[in-house]
Amino acid sequence: MSIPQMRVDRLAAALDARAFASRCLDLVIATTAALVFGPLMLLIVLAIWLEGGRPILFSQLRLGKGGHPFPMYKFRKFGATCGTTGCPLTMVADDRMTRVGRILAATKLDELPQLWNVLRGEMAIVGPRPESLAFADCFQNGFEQVLAHKPGLLGPSQILFRNEGRLYPANTDPTRFYREVLFPTKAKIDLAYFPHRTLGSDIAWIVRGVLAVMGWVPAAGTGPTRVQGR
Repeated sequence: MSIPQMRVDRLAAALDARAFASRCLDLVIATTAALVFGPLMLLIVLAIWLEGGRPILFSQLRLGKGGHPFPMYKFRKFGATCGTTGCPLTMVADDRMTRVGRILAATKLDELPQLWNVLRGEMAIVGPRPESLAFADCFQNGFEQVLAHKPGLLGPSQILFRNEGRLYPANTDPTRFYREVLFPTKAKIDLAYFPHRTLGSDIAWIVRGVLAVMGWVPAAGTGPTRVQGR
């Protein structure tokens, strides 16, 4: 066997080992979180049902690794009759949101059902945000490389843009602003991180994600910064 081939084999083995370790970490964290937050999820189910009945969950096709669509789950935060029409983005003062939905959106607790997506292997704990099919055409001019990575519940762009709804200027088409400004910015952040990620750096982002839920949004490479107005 030639030396270049030996190097290729070693690199492939290292990548397989990292993927296996990451998957084990995903399963441990997702299972633990499901057990810990199980009672809270039952309370959320009850609150949604008492306010507006069924459905309790919202399911939408999102782009997974390799561009393959998969059904991503959330607790429903819009009215039961809203359906899937309308703006594909959730704004701060979105009148489609219910009272319970506003609490879920502010605390990000509507994301908890995605633990099921992680257990199924469709998502990871740390990965790029799975994008809506409405923005599938944005993955071009190099941004399609984001789809080489399994989407995640947490990640640099999700944490740094936790309060994304506040970034849309008044009197601006939110969909156009997302396509032209926010999507490219988040994609560049993901492409700067995920090709060079390590298990240790993923764990660091998980810690940052927990802090973000508590109201602290840490910047990459810096200490946490308190969110204003919370």
